[in-house]
Amino acid sequence: MTRGGRIKDRETPERRCIVTGEVQPKAGLIRFVAGPDGEVWPDLAEKLPGRGFWVVADRPALDKAAAKGLFSRGAKARVTAPPELLAMIETGLARRVTDTLSLARKAGLAVAGFEKVKDWLAAGKAKVLLQASDGSERGKGKLWTPPGGRWFGCMTASELGLSFGRDHVIHSALAPGGLTEKLIRDASRLTGLRGHDGGASAGKE
Repeated sequence: MTRGGRIKDRETPERRCIVTGEVQPKAGLIRFVAGPDGEVWPDLAEKLPGRGFWVVADRPALDKAAAKGLFSRGAKARVTAPPELLAMIETGLARRVTDTLSLARKAGLAVAGFEKVKDWLAAGKAKVLLQASDGSERGKGKLWTPPGGRWFGCMTASELGLSFGRDHVIHSALAPGGLTEKLIRDASRLTGLRGHDGGASAGKE
């Protein structure tokens, strides 16, 4: 059982955030490593060698880690955070979401466009609804979060468009699968940086 009193799920890897001190599933945190030059680097794929330290995917927490020298505590060595660290994380997460969505499209696991997305939602084929942050609220409100699924509004129309070879995409849906679970992790982290509510519903239930 964790300090918060909830029952610990042994199947879910957990890590401690160096800012909050809380232990939580690592899907909600970002891993960092110290480079040979003493600079902190985000390890979004969680594959870089070296001692890893973790920060919750939240802009205020990441700002605090950089401003208060908490990365040095996590690395157990004196390290510095580059000024563009948060921009690097945001850009990297957006690219990962775009790339995963593109792979899902090629595998037949993702569609774009209002009518296609609406058909998938109506048929119960969708696990995730992605809608552009800069799309029309009225148009987005006509679709709904998949029952038991997720909605994300952390990507722009041009970013979503990259995944489908278009200039822009407002609505996209993903079917269940490994790629979709990967996208959920990265989109959740990106939501923490950009401030869009990745857990809320779209227009209607």
